[in-house]
Amino acid sequence: MILVDSSVWIDYFNGARTPQTDKLDTLLSLESLVIGDLILTEVLQGFGNDSDFVHAKSLLTSLVIVELGGLKIAVQAAANFRLLRKRGITVRKTIDMIIATFCIESGLQLLHQDRDFDGCARYLGLQTVACE
Repeated sequence: MILVDSSVWIDYFNGARTPQTDKLDTLLSLESLVIGDLILTEVLQGFGNDSDFVHAKSLLTSLVIVELGGLKIAVQAAANFRLLRKRGITVRKTIDMIIATFCIESGLQLLHQDRDFDGCARYLGLQTVACE
């Protein structure tokens, strides 16, 4: 299963053509996709138009929705952040550290376009979806 980050969903709903949004477009018909509760919030809060909000909410809530946090993930995300910082990498957003840690612990691949995840893939074993 693949968890899709808000960095991809936002571009997707804005109509941006990127390798990641093209991959998402393909995966929507082929794969069971996962969205985290915090990602759902990030994406939906960006809609100014009510009808766009309703349409996006309908699509996103049809996916498998997972709760990203909890005690185990919170503690492990902090440990992962510290490990990366010791290697000279600072993840800019706490939520990205939580998302990466959740994916690592759950064995999910991550579709993203956010550089915060690069160190997680390199040093923590985060599996990411390749995009051409």
